[in-house]
Amino acid sequence: MSETLTSTHAINRNDLAQFTGTTQYYRWLGGLVLTDGAHFLASNGAAWLLDVLASVQSLPSMRAEERQFWTLSVDLEQHRGVIVCTDGGKGLQREQEIYRQDIEYTDFPLTEIKLFAFREAGLGRVVLLPREY
Repeated sequence: MSETLTSTHAINRNDLAQFTGTTQYYRWLGGLVLTDGAHFLASNGAAWLLDVLASVQSLPSMRAEERQFWTLSVDLEQHRGVIVCTDGGKGLQREQEIYRQDIEYTDFPLTEIKLFAFREAGLGRVVLLPREY
């Protein structure tokens, strides 16, 4: 990580709704570049989530995908989750799962969050919230 991040704010849907674009990009591990919304997540206790994305970018299946569609689903009572990456579907083809990881424990406060990761020439793989697209 390029800076020390600590949990300073509980993530909620209202906060995430404010991100409809980005004014700045932030370098992250594994060649990822975060938008304002993705950086907000990292700065408020979900750096681990971006680290998961970064940790698998060197896998051949991940390198091959121009577009990655990530979903973290959380069982708030059991404090467990699963993170899944798909290719989003190509043309008329059904969406294909390209990565899945069970999360044995998480205190992430939402039942679900989605992230997009797109390869952008000159920048790298940009990670953003859907509303920032």
